[in-house]
Amino acid sequence: MLIESQADLEFTGSAHDGMAAVDLVERERPEVVLMDVRMPLLDGIAATERILSGSTADDAPKIIVLTTFQRDEAVARALRAGASGFIMKDTTPEFVLAAIRTVAAGHAVIAPKDAAELFGAHRRPPAPDAIADLSVREREVFLLAARGLSNAEVGQTAFISEATVKSHMRSILAKLGLASRVQLVAFAYENGLVR
Repeated sequence: MLIESQADLEFTGSAHDGMAAVDLVERERPEVVLMDVRMPLLDGIAATERILSGSTADDAPKIIVLTTFQRDEAVARALRAGASGFIMKDTTPEFVLAAIRTVAAGHAVIAPKDAAELFGAHRRPPAPDAIADLSVREREVFLLAARGLSNAEVGQTAFISEATVKSHMRSILAKLGLASRVQLVAFAYENGLVR
């Protein structure tokens, strides 16, 4: 009902288990999928992996993982698998709609405070060698982006243009073998590089 109430969004269907979700995505080709972590037959993480591994970069849907727990290793796995972000099931309807529009526009949805909770950053010893292949400037951009700053904010903080930030981000993702900014955040927290 929430999605159908919006003039710019179209509801394409729902699935009650992970297998049905994979089939639905293959059949309907939605731009955005809201994926529950806990589903019968095939959980939301395995369904996310199947959907994204069976899609090309051009036709892959953006997947937002829905969870009831901030500290959920399954959500971390989904983000590593390529999900575009996660939101809590008890979030407001307005935030759900904003998240859908945000990932449809090619951005990630993950709040830095939620990332800290999710990845348990306070318990991880720092692993600075994880970013040893990055240049000094790339490390600076990496750490600012991992804190949740936008490209414009990174540029202002580092005194470089937004275009330069984008260039550094492409290089950083390639060097670290990451597919998205949200994977960069996960990588930073998992390696104890952000507190």
